[in-house]
Amino acid sequence: MEKLTFEENFWSDKRKSSEIIKNMNFEKNIVSRYEKLATEIDDEEVLIDFVESGETSFESELSEKHKILKNDVEEFEINLLLDGEYDMNNAIVTIHSGAGGTEACDWADMLYRMYLRWCNLKNYKVTELDFMEGDSVGVKSVTFLVEGINAYGYLKSEKGVHRLVRISPFDANKKRHTSFASVEVVPEVDENVEVEIDPADIRIDTYRASGAGGQHVNMTDSAVRITHFPSGIVVTCQKERSQLSNRETAMKMLKSKLLELEIKKKEEEMKKIQGEQSDIGWGNQIRSYVFQPYALVKDHRTNTEIGNVKAVMDGSIDDFINSYLRWIKSN
Repeated sequence: MEKLTFEENFWSDKRKSSEIIKNMNFEKNIVSRYEKLATEIDDEEVLIDFVESGETSFESELSEKHKILKNDVEEFEINLLLDGEYDMNNAIVTIHSGAGGTEACDWADMLYRMYLRWCNLKNYKVTELDFMEGDSVGVKSVTFLVEGINAYGYLKSEKGVHRLVRISPFDANKKRHTSFASVEVVPEVDENVEVEIDPADIRIDTYRASGAGGQHVNMTDSAVRITHFPSGIVVTCQKERSQLSNRETAMKMLKSKLLELEIKKKEEEMKKIQGEQSDIGWGNQIRSYVFQPYALVKDHRTNTEIGNVKAVMDGSIDDFINSYLRWIKSN
């Protein structure tokens, strides 16, 4: 692929050349990680030889390097599972509050924070695209773009309904409440993916950005809402002060969601991309987060459980993601 980039007419077909570069960078990333692992293994074998020859001073270093190697190998194995057509793409994530009123809006806000923390740990860039505040606390819905290699491949595991059980901080009687929020994840389309949209099939509305103030409010009608009649999809964007910029981003969001629908049609029988749409409520959750009467986060697809709820809410969700990727490959 590198040799192809040096050919005289390489850039004559921009779409094809961009696809080659994208695939080349993806393969380079895998090869470089493999070479790094090979070096780590060689280094560990040297330390093993030292320890076995009686150099006990190297035991602690060997133990520490082995922990790092074990973690790196696991990450590499997970990375190899991300071989879907769009796994390497950026991801567009939308969180909707569900049944539970104020509680659900607060829960949606907590999930948003959890994903922001996870993205920070992964060094992924996050751009908020749309934000609708809750009536009193939290958020009714929020849409954000996650940019980084394999962002969609990892985050596709989060699609579905997330259930919270806790003693409500908004209940004077300190009763236990159950709240729900849904998470939708679609791959961001790039220039190489063609999604045809008939102008007659959409309606574009502009409005003033919502919110009580700060970053979520605008004094002009710059926010954009696009309705796609055939699919019923509605997307909104208010991240920029420019109506034109918001319109371009909203169109990209619409194309991404239409692409996801197409993927779903092609692979529905394999349940790889997205299951049937369901209500945000009882019986449809993929994961439960229980704060009281005990502390436990459980994924109902893989049965993965973590007792440290605080760590999970601080972004430590890799165990759930990795278990899902292994589970989806085995089904």
